[in-house]
Amino acid sequence: MRVYQCEDNLEGVCTAIYRAYEEHAEHRDTWIRVDRELMLFGEYIPVETDLERAEKVMRTLRRRFGQADYESLGLALTTPDPEKAQAVYQTVVYGLQARPQPGHLLDHQTNPHVLKTFQLAKKAGREYTRLQQFLRFQELDRGILYAENDPKCHVLPYVMVHFSDRFPQEDFAIRDIGRGLLGVHPAGGEWYLTDSQELIQALRQAGYSAREMAYEELFRYFCHKIAITERRNIGLQNQMMPKRFQKYTIEFAKSP
Repeated sequence: MRVYQCEDNLEGVCTAIYRAYEEHAEHRDTWIRVDRELMLFGEYIPVETDLERAEKVMRTLRRRFGQADYESLGLALTTPDPEKAQAVYQTVVYGLQARPQPGHLLDHQTNPHVLKTFQLAKKAGREYTRLQQFLRFQELDRGILYAENDPKCHVLPYVMVHFSDRFPQEDFAIRDIGRGLLGVHPAGGEWYLTDSQELIQALRQAGYSAREMAYEELFRYFCHKIAITERRNIGLQNQMMPKRFQKYTIEFAKSP
């Protein structure tokens, strides 16, 4: 049994998939893992991420399965599930053999690996959608829009793509607290990810602009005035916006 150990990202897994095909691995007895969990009787093969090889695999996935399914495979890999790389790998193997129509790879859920990938992609997609809805930007005194959250899945790259399209001419930054990452978008430029703690601390310590403080107070006042005390339903509220998102939203924060 071969076990390819790679980096925990799309490029790393795609490099491992390339290696598995290049080395004519027996797919039934081959694993791809992004953790360091030991498997009995396994031949461990470390895989160094190769962007050129990874891009070849990505082009193949987009061409054979369509953009939507390609994005779903990528979303599945953003989850913390330790079996995600193996599920995606075996889903790719199945898809290349079964040749489904583009956009219909994840319809084949009688295959356990396809089902697993579908479930992981759905979970990550739900997290991504929630961040689109619940992320709250605050204007710093430098004119930079800043937001932070702590998502369960590593969907920050997808979130950066979304907001870069919405705010192409704005300087903004989004912090993933749990992973210690910061997405940075310079106005009119390309976004990038960084783990610079100096930059993160500089943004966290920056003050808010006077305009931001005024609008926050107005927004909290508006939310308070439209609320009907007799119809307050905390359970439904927490269902619509889970508590882990509420502590990062302006409307739930108390006035300073």
